[in-house]
Amino acid sequence: MTEKNIESIVSLKKLRKEYGKFTAVDEMNLEVPPGKVFGVLGPNGAGKTTTLKMITGLLHPTSGTITIDGVDTAKDPTYTKSITGFIPDRPYVYDKLTAFEYLRFIGGLYHMSGKLAASRIRELLELFELSEWADGLIESFSHGMKQRVVFAGALLPQPKLLVVDEPMVGLDPKGHHLVKELFRTLTQEEGMTILLSTHTLEVAEEVCDEIAIVNHGKIVAQGNLNELRLSSGQDEGSLEQVFLKITSESKQERDEAVANRFGGAAKSEPNSWSGE
Repeated sequence: MTEKNIESIVSLKKLRKEYGKFTAVDEMNLEVPPGKVFGVLGPNGAGKTTTLKMITGLLHPTSGTITIDGVDTAKDPTYTKSITGFIPDRPYVYDKLTAFEYLRFIGGLYHMSGKLAASRIRELLELFELSEWADGLIESFSHGMKQRVVFAGALLPQPKLLVVDEPMVGLDPKGHHLVKELFRTLTQEEGMTILLSTHTLEVAEEVCDEIAIVNHGKIVAQGNLNELRLSSGQDEGSLEQVFLKITSESKQERDEAVANRFGGAAKSEPNSWSGE
């Protein structure tokens, strides 16, 4: 496809996801600018992971539209998936493959030439300090090493959009530093957009250019840290302080919000639903 000059790499219009009477995402509107690290934060059950999975095509919305790079995901899912990388909170990999075999498999899915794939694989294995483990079976890897393999696989085809759900899970302090530096390089030097969900607010404060705070399936505040401070009625404070202020609510407000998400039936969210 030809290059497009677009204001938003991701656009959500009245996005809604229902599970029976439970509304996980409620008429969400969101614009994600290109070339930035954009954070999506919220309490457990807010609808974050559900939103990310709809953006990546892993879930179908009940209603509303998702546009990536100016293309409706429902009309051309092949294109939108081809430019989107996804890193879930748990590293799903094929344990009986070696790290090299897994990455070569990913390259095949994206129809990368053998020469290009081999070059990129070597580069990424070195970047994530996995070169000496290239021929080792993934089943022998630690959780953190598997997470690094997943990062490498998502970055292999050089996507325009990288969607990341809890990127620091299982990583040691050195891995944390590597990922934060990588995010800066990918956005500032390569123009990639990173859509990030995390409960580690210190990381979000350090790496995100803009943040949307989600609660009960809706965006309740959006902007950079200074703009979020204004939304919370504060002149200063960390992202954690601002987040807690914005998402705090009375018991009555909580009960009303839960009732609305269950179609008027006030009850606790089902244990079988992760609800993120």
